[in-house]
Amino acid sequence: MIAVLGSVNMDLVMRVPRFPSPGETLAGSSVSYFPGGKGANQAVAAAKLGADVQFFGCVGDDAFGDQLLVALGDAGVCTKAVERVSKCASGLASIWVNEAGENAIALAPGANGCVDGAYLERHIESIALADILLLQLEIPISTIVVLLRQLPADAPIVILDPAPAQDLSGLPLERVDLLTPNEHELRSSSGHQEIDVGAFSLLDRGVKHVIATLGSHGATSFSADGSISHHAAPDVEVVDTTAAGDAFSGALAWALLTHPLDDAVSQAVIAGALATTKPGAQPSLPTLQELREAEIRDA
Repeated sequence: MIAVLGSVNMDLVMRVPRFPSPGETLAGSSVSYFPGGKGANQAVAAAKLGADVQFFGCVGDDAFGDQLLVALGDAGVCTKAVERVSKCASGLASIWVNEAGENAIALAPGANGCVDGAYLERHIESIALADILLLQLEIPISTIVVLLRQLPADAPIVILDPAPAQDLSGLPLERVDLLTPNEHELRSSSGHQEIDVGAFSLLDRGVKHVIATLGSHGATSFSADGSISHHAAPDVEVVDTTAAGDAFSGALAWALLTHPLDDAVSQAVIAGALATTKPGAQPSLPTLQELREAEIRDA
């Protein structure tokens, strides 16, 4: 089973010709609402590929909370541990997508801020039973610190997507099996501009594997034994990059259930690329059939 502890948001997506400058009013071409949040996206990504997934998090007692729970359930994600927070709004992300498919995001965490130590006490026994645990940083980082310190030493396998970029110095990184930063997050968390130097500095702090996602250039994995492997991405027509990293993380967790690391990373790269070919977050996440068809085309 894959456990995902993280955020769940409603995404308000506006298409714009370019990102506006400070003080500028810019006309957008369309507005759409999509269920999102990095935690929920990763849970749905793994479930759409066929994994048994349970989501841990909080939503508000508003209409968005209803819709977000329905979206998770429709994707096959178990939501029995999701708590409704009274007198609180669900998380909301305002996302601008330009003509190149690039995005800029402003996030109001809402009920995600209630995934705290008290929530963790109620659910840590269930989380610890998972084979793989997916984490991100859209819930309080203090919760992640406590969780990593309390988990058993050898299970579950922990995958941490350090997004949005934050200071990781307080995290017990020795309990992280796989860290999956993009280029910006790797530079921010390591303090180094060079990808390889930054990755090995994080490995020196106890992480077992660093997998740097590089957008259209695929991903490069760095391991504590000094090995490096690059995984190229397929050529795709980019529409919206919003959930590409989440597709990668969810697919990586799913593939690791049955595949060695290098094979799992290769499949995750394909899943991430496929997610850029459709608008929205969760609607863009590929199914197993779409992933297999892409593997055949790319072979």
